[in-house]
Amino acid sequence: MLTFIGSRIFDGEQFHDDSALVVDGGRVRAILPHGERSRSGETRDLGGGVLAPGFVDWQVNGGGGVLFNETPTPEGIRAIAEAHRRFGTTALLPTVITDAPDVLAAALAAAREKIPGSLGVHVEGPYIDVRRKGAHPAEWIRAMTQADATQLIEAREGVMVVTVAPVSVANETIARLAASGVIVSVGHAEASAEEARAAFDAGARAATHLYNAMTQLGHRSPGLVGAALADSRIFCGFIADGFHVHETAARVAFAAKGPNRLVLISDAMPSAAGGPHRYELHGRVVTQVGLKLTLEDGTLAGAAITMIDAVRYMAAMGIPLADVLRMATSTPAKLLRIENAHGALKPGARADLAHLSDELELRGVWMAGVAV
Repeated sequence: MLTFIGSRIFDGEQFHDDSALVVDGGRVRAILPHGERSRSGETRDLGGGVLAPGFVDWQVNGGGGVLFNETPTPEGIRAIAEAHRRFGTTALLPTVITDAPDVLAAALAAAREKIPGSLGVHVEGPYIDVRRKGAHPAEWIRAMTQADATQLIEAREGVMVVTVAPVSVANETIARLAASGVIVSVGHAEASAEEARAAFDAGARAATHLYNAMTQLGHRSPGLVGAALADSRIFCGFIADGFHVHETAARVAFAAKGPNRLVLISDAMPSAAGGPHRYELHGRVVTQVGLKLTLEDGTLAGAAITMIDAVRYMAAMGIPLADVLRMATSTPAKLLRIENAHGALKPGARADLAHLSDELELRGVWMAGVAV
């Protein structure tokens, strides 16, 4: 048994002061008032700061110099998970973007392996809209067939998110995927508000990287952005790096969705979590300047942040820390339907922990109660 003391404890919803977190067998046993803690087992005094659940990131293309599309193997997933773990992310979805069919098949097979820190897979393409392709290669974008849907359903092991555009995936197919346990997110889409709402009604649960690669909000044509912001059912993935979304638009999103539906993501590429500042993506050079990644024509090409960067950015905007941490822990866990095991410090949950200083510097990470 291991007891953590000496810091504020954020349980995924709220803070506990003058309390102790008790871990037993790699899982959370209880949060107790400091004076009621047991003296048996090991006690770890954290010396201040905040002890929170490890971050949950549902969109991770790569990190530590590895791109999942280029290394769609269990070893690739392991390298990405280990790179991001050093920055507080203890559960993630390796994300495969639009590519050749054999790359997708390899990624689906790799994601079925039990790899610490990996929850499953996020399939971001090829079933998107070429008009909103972003950095995705146009030659592989296509409509989803029933055979494609069957492949995804049969490959699902753990959590699977599939990003789709209404132009490429029929609502009946969205309903079929959702009924099978696949989490459908709408993104990379030139879609009207009405088309987006129909996809939501069919079972889509989220919007992929809100504002980016989708129809924007207009007062007469609300687009996918407007539909996602207005629908209380929908979780919105959000890249908080200051480049993908202007601060004012970030405030609009938070005001509309709140901490229970706005979900921080990294959308991380190989340069994140200690990777190189220059690499190739489908034969095109990607360059990092600061925390901004672009192709040679200036197109944003994913992000160079980790989840701790997103947390710091939102906190610097003045959003209450409890709300910011919720968007990085319990809210993504609820989107992915894993809230009983991840993203919260409640009895029975995995003791995946991140210790932050008062300045939001990472001081320690634990997986199932073991320091990593």
